[in-house]
Amino acid sequence: MTKLIIQIPCHNEEELLSVTLKALPRSLQEVDEVQWLIIDDGSTDETIEVAKANGVDHIVTLPCHQGLAKAFMAGLEGSLRAGADIIVNTDADNQYCAADIPKLIQPIVEGKAEIVVGSRPIRDIEHFSSTKKILQKLGSAVVRLASRTSLPDAPSGFRAFSRNAAMRLHVFNEYTYTLETIIQAGQKSMAITSVPVRINPYSRPSRLFRNIPTYLHRQLSTIVRIFMTYRPFRFFAVPGIVLFSGGFAIGLRFLYYYLTVGGEGKVQSLILASLLMGSGFFLVVVGLLADLIGVNRNLLERLDWKVQQLDEKLQNRKPTASGDWHML
Repeated sequence: MTKLIIQIPCHNEEELLSVTLKALPRSLQEVDEVQWLIIDDGSTDETIEVAKANGVDHIVTLPCHQGLAKAFMAGLEGSLRAGADIIVNTDADNQYCAADIPKLIQPIVEGKAEIVVGSRPIRDIEHFSSTKKILQKLGSAVVRLASRTSLPDAPSGFRAFSRNAAMRLHVFNEYTYTLETIIQAGQKSMAITSVPVRINPYSRPSRLFRNIPTYLHRQLSTIVRIFMTYRPFRFFAVPGIVLFSGGFAIGLRFLYYYLTVGGEGKVQSLILASLLMGSGFFLVVVGLLADLIGVNRNLLERLDWKVQQLDEKLQNRKPTASGDWHML
């Protein structure tokens, strides 16, 4: 019996949540059971009441507003606890077309993928400014480079996960989960693909950023942290090698003049060469240490996955009696 759980992170979504829920399917030909799960990310309005009135099966409550990334991970944990075989994540503002959920989960049902990302028609989205479209492409390009995948719309939040994939994901970024989960999937050799999906008419501005400068700052900082976390040796060692090579070349220049004309007046070159070579060597060492830390993190994540599998076998995947959970 295959159970699909559709999860929706929510923070003060009383106005649009009912519209989003009414569009969600209650049954699909591809699965045996469809349930809904809401993550209440510290809402101060009537979000929970709206969810209950519309027949939501499970509610995961965070004690305070913790951001989209933590809400997403809390949703995965809640969905796994409820016995989900497939998890679909969508937004509460009804951005994505719920009628495309069968298309989204099809590669997982057929065993061709563990993660499926819905690819939006970015060029045709009128409320996206030119700057945001460029940043979307930049973010997707960075993710493709870091994860060795070929997803055209990495920032899309409309995606499906198999149970096994959801158990193996860990998000460290506090801002968003979209880029990091794809990179993890690529590094862990999980089968990931994308399918084209439609979007609904524009309902409200995004709450992830207030303006383009804020969005730019967060996206760039996220990209830098991604490379530091998942490509640490390349991030530190490449500039380190460049600096060391430049310092070495300047040192050879000083040595040449020292052996030919005595080296008077070239002390500045010697100092600069020493600084560059020392800085370059330091960055390479940092890259090696960060890479070793990354290896240790991967081992811990694999151990955590094995523990979850063992715990699941012991509990025989029985969901809790109550459909509501409170996360610490």
